[in-house]
Amino acid sequence: MNERSIGFIVGVLLLSSCGSGEGRAPLESSARPGAVAAQGAGAPHRGVLQVGTWQGRKGAFATIQSAVDVAVSGDWILIAPGDYHEAGTNSAGVSIVKSGLHLRGLDRNGVVVDGTKAGPGGPCSADPAAQLFGPGGAGRNGIEVFKADGVSIENLTVCNFLGGSAGGGNQIWWNGGDGSGVIGMGSYRGADLTASTTYYSDAHSASYGIFASNARGPGVIERSYASNMSDSSFYVGGCPDCNSVLREVHAQNSPQGFSGTNAGGHLVLERSEWDHNRAGIASTTLATDDRPSPQDGACPADPGRSCTLFQDNYVHDNNNANTPVAGIAATVPVGTGIIISGGRNDTVRDNLITHNGAWGVLLNDYPDGQQGACDGGDAFFTPPPPYDQILGPVIPCYFHSFGNRVFENRFSGNGSFGNATNGDLANAALDAPVRNCFRDNEELKAGKVTSAPANIQDPAVLGSCRGPWVGDPAQESALFLQLLCDAFGPASGACTVPNQYPTQTAVTLLPIPHERGMDDPCDGVPANSWCEDE
Repeated sequence: MNERSIGFIVGVLLLSSCGSGEGRAPLESSARPGAVAAQGAGAPHRGVLQVGTWQGRKGAFATIQSAVDVAVSGDWILIAPGDYHEAGTNSAGVSIVKSGLHLRGLDRNGVVVDGTKAGPGGPCSADPAAQLFGPGGAGRNGIEVFKADGVSIENLTVCNFLGGSAGGGNQIWWNGGDGSGVIGMGSYRGADLTASTTYYSDAHSASYGIFASNARGPGVIERSYASNMSDSSFYVGGCPDCNSVLREVHAQNSPQGFSGTNAGGHLVLERSEWDHNRAGIASTTLATDDRPSPQDGACPADPGRSCTLFQDNYVHDNNNANTPVAGIAATVPVGTGIIISGGRNDTVRDNLITHNGAWGVLLNDYPDGQQGACDGGDAFFTPPPPYDQILGPVIPCYFHSFGNRVFENRFSGNGSFGNATNGDLANAALDAPVRNCFRDNEELKAGKVTSAPANIQDPAVLGSCRGPWVGDPAQESALFLQLLCDAFGPASGACTVPNQYPTQTAVTLLPIPHERGMDDPCDGVPANSWCEDE
């Protein structure tokens, strides 16, 4: 489905839900991060470096990396159609450490930054013999921007960069210092991009499609597609105030369409499609990954307002256990449209959420079993009875879910797996001084949403945002057990029958689609011989 049809469907179905409401008033404008990014994404324009041959005119550079190596801040690098087997460093096909560069392909589908070996297999070959795993099988990244502000990447495809023993597997990555716990990069922009792979093995898989970490923004990722990743198609993480927007993107066939670990503050996902993943959108807190924790959607300057918004998206058919998968992504609960795990103060509004077999929207506490830091969580937490029998007697770091608001969404056909608690809305949270709340959500066919706990939109349950949360232990225990069963399978001991939720039978990869690119790739580029007739 193209982005125009997505916008039309969501716009028509959700038009009646727009307007003021209890959850609408305290939200900042979603235009803020995008507007800032558009104005301040790079340095003043300078030269144009041409890679490859365009309409019979040969550029000065045969590889993208050779152009990057001589470029200075503000330069544009135009890339003619071709299959580019780049080897900028041992760990990255194209390595960018200079601020203010602008990479743009002249054909989104024809400019391919290819992680495979050059040979007869063609672009993005699926042949196992064509794959490159990096020195000693360490893994490789595709285009990596390392601690460089104002770099834009547009209108091209990146494929088959695979992870290994030392990491890697990121197709397009703005890296502000992954794992450091420190913000090391500012603005970034990605548009009209495709990121995917045609190869998967247990030892070597493509991990992330389009990835930004440890960046303060402003950042924009728009009109882009990613699929076949073993973690997530799109990722933003390690940024307490991300100041970023993802819009008009499409994510398929990954454990998570979007993953955002400890990503909060000004962060907006909107007008996008998330389908045929294990889970469509996953906003998560982890104590030791992409620090600092927790994931918190409150506005930094006004903690009483929510600035992390998941809005106007089409989230459907996320029931796919046969995606590639690696690491902790294997525990993402299959059949979930939107999950906020251990996060707080996020807003989910005006989305169309359909045909997710477990839950349409799931909010849950997160018991982090990793030893180490516990910023923002309860260290060495002992759950009260009966939850100690389900979650364990002592948890190294426990993150409560609270302050999230789920308003004015439209649901249809969720909960088709048919297990107890499966349905449109779910709240798996222990008693807390602040509650999550659900209001004005509608089931398109039945009129009344299905939920766990029951009657979730009743003010006496979670229909009001005011006051503490005191859950019914029987209902909450049942939901926690279902969540554990879905995430960990029968080995968890939480399943009442062996196969309550789909399990992986064989990894299936989708073909890389032909996507619409920029109407005029020369638009906004300084004068040069390739664009003089445009």
